[in-house]
Amino acid sequence: MIPIVDLKKQYASIKKEVTAAVTNVLDSCQFILGDEVKRFEEGVAAYTGKKHAVAVANGTDAILLALKASGIKEQDGVITSAFTYYATAGAITRCGARPIFCDIDPRTYNISPDAIRKILQSHKSVRSEAEPPRRGQVTSHNKIKAVIPVHLYGQMADMDEIIEIAKKYNLIVIEDAAQAFGAEYLPCRQAGKEKKAGSVGDAGCFSFYPGKNLGAYGDAGMVITDDKNISDLLQVYRNQGNRIKYRHVVIGHNSRMDTIQAAILRVKLKYIDKWNAKRRAIAKFYDKKLKGLGIVTPFVANGRNHTYHLYVIRLKDRQQKERVETQLNKKGIDARTYYPIPLHLQECFSYLGYKKGDFPEAEKASGETLAIPIYPELTGGEQEFIADTIREAL
Repeated sequence: MIPIVDLKKQYASIKKEVTAAVTNVLDSCQFILGDEVKRFEEGVAAYTGKKHAVAVANGTDAILLALKASGIKEQDGVITSAFTYYATAGAITRCGARPIFCDIDPRTYNISPDAIRKILQSHKSVRSEAEPPRRGQVTSHNKIKAVIPVHLYGQMADMDEIIEIAKKYNLIVIEDAAQAFGAEYLPCRQAGKEKKAGSVGDAGCFSFYPGKNLGAYGDAGMVITDDKNISDLLQVYRNQGNRIKYRHVVIGHNSRMDTIQAAILRVKLKYIDKWNAKRRAIAKFYDKKLKGLGIVTPFVANGRNHTYHLYVIRLKDRQQKERVETQLNKKGIDARTYYPIPLHLQECFSYLGYKKGDFPEAEKASGETLAIPIYPELTGGEQEFIADTIREAL
């Protein structure tokens, strides 16, 4: 069996360091928000070039608390991709806001800036600061306040265009970088230099779920920002609304990163660039081996440094995709579909009133894309076997 990601192999390579780090936490008995959490926050802040990093319990809470700390309230509209994992839109609804789904770029699978513009131009309650509202135009229950671009599969969305749009319409930008720790924008026109995933918008959110490129041995997440007010509010929201113990200034959450996870992640942070480079090398091998087979290998936009959290191929139609997936699985290769049902067609979001056909690119991608194994420990022989099996299945 070749899994989609092999956590056992990775653990074996750093076992001594992880064991020592966990033992230190056990000896200290600082299990929640201990010193290792603070050190990990400092490490991520330095790595991403941000002033503040706030550790939370998981990636979903990272998005939820970033929205709340940024001032998003009930019934505010938040634009995000229709083609991503549930957690992005789930976090929007949990803070009382309304997800406004958007179609994707068919090459990168990231949110389409042109589609964002169309939504904003057609939405009666949205205006630029330079364009005052007409009487009755802006309503408090549905004004679009933010956009959450998702850096899907490990490649950053078109942040130059997204930031430009956000400035025009006075929108908050919260990056969902759950799959893209270490990905880069080279250079970012808006910043004048290269930028790490999560560091371009008002806040950036990470998941350290075990299967991520930088993964804990349980749940963990983080928000990065340059905004001290957002950082201060995040620290209050994550800890039951406390500024001082037993003095609750807001209705908070229990979303604290446990110290053991932070210690493990500090060990792994030292290796993330090396591991991401190995993923790129494997992706390059796949690109070469699968060339000319009539399938689409991952498109990397100009100036992006992809981290290949997932290596996703695209087949000509759903039938071919299912045939290839079945054949790979029969040979013991864990190939999977991410994500078979776009968010606008999920039952839980039916109240939003979307229907099939509203986001055609997201719908086509859901039926034609397939992820194959990619992780730093994947051997040359396994890579050959995977590529050969795909060739045979076509």
